[in-house]
Amino acid sequence: VEIGLFLTERAHFPHTPDVAGHLEYRRGRGPAMTLGLLQCFVPNEGDAWRHTLDELERFLERMASRYATVQEVPVAPEVDLVELARQELPALARDAIGGYLELARLLGQRTAEMHLALASDAVDPEFSPERFTPFYRRSLYQSMRNLTRQTFQTLRTRLSAVPETAREEAGSVQAMEKELVGWFQETLERKIPGVRIRSHGDYHLGQVLFTGRDFVIIDFEGEPTRSLGERRLKRSPLRDVAGMLRSFHYAAWTALQGWIERRMPSQDQARGLESWIHVWHRWVAATFVRAYLETVAAGGGVLAGMDPANVSALLNVYRLEKAIYELGYELNNRPDWVRIPLAGILQIWSELP
Repeated sequence: VEIGLFLTERAHFPHTPDVAGHLEYRRGRGPAMTLGLLQCFVPNEGDAWRHTLDELERFLERMASRYATVQEVPVAPEVDLVELARQELPALARDAIGGYLELARLLGQRTAEMHLALASDAVDPEFSPERFTPFYRRSLYQSMRNLTRQTFQTLRTRLSAVPETAREEAGSVQAMEKELVGWFQETLERKIPGVRIRSHGDYHLGQVLFTGRDFVIIDFEGEPTRSLGERRLKRSPLRDVAGMLRSFHYAAWTALQGWIERRMPSQDQARGLESWIHVWHRWVAATFVRAYLETVAAGGGVLAGMDPANVSALLNVYRLEKAIYELGYELNNRPDWVRIPLAGILQIWSELP
């Protein structure tokens, strides 16, 4: 209700459903509790997760028929994602991925416009942007340290539930625990001039409607497992960006896994398709990041002028946090999916400068 009304009535953000009204219950002098929210209907073709999986299915079909071996796959440089976003997309990768690159660019632009809208009120204490403080960086590190230790303890106790095909990756990740905690501490102890705002809080492809030509962002209630107080905290907008980047990764590997299970390709073709999925994910993510940063820079205000090194550092912090959270979730709920966050942790780690 808070964010919906702010975006509707004060920021006039056109890429989320307008709030038409809401129903509250109040007992005595106690706080109001929201019972219902009425929003304007948005004609759409489903969410961006479903649309992305459909696009990936077509992508895999094209790659399976055109390029038979891994030698024909263009290289996606293993560099920091912000650095990759500055590089020119190879013609072969551009032709292969096709129209989805424009959708990734548009989604990056809309995400930035959402954050610019949420950071637009410098007066209202509930929405006015705030700077990172040493205390906030310390609490952020402690949160990530605790999450890492808890998740790696779960990995140790549930290692037998990890599929055989992911055991090697699980072992590699398991050996990284101290390095990860140390890297979080080293990074967050720097004087990073970050900005905290009210944000989406649970941002991924399933939280975006695709209208056929554009995107509409929905569901601003935050992560359901967090308390209401935690959901209302101001956080770096790059945490939303990291959530969407992890969603691209999940979509890519979910589509590949489903395609292989249905088509049962040869081992050589499966390796080639895995390399192509890596190319798809890296350049789609880079396109999204590039559009996001360009839109933020053009929008001015407190979010503009972010130093690329600080953006890289914070984006990597939040991407790793999200992937570690996903690892714990999959270990406890879907062990067959555990390879996706394991691969994500290893990939992000390999990109660190």
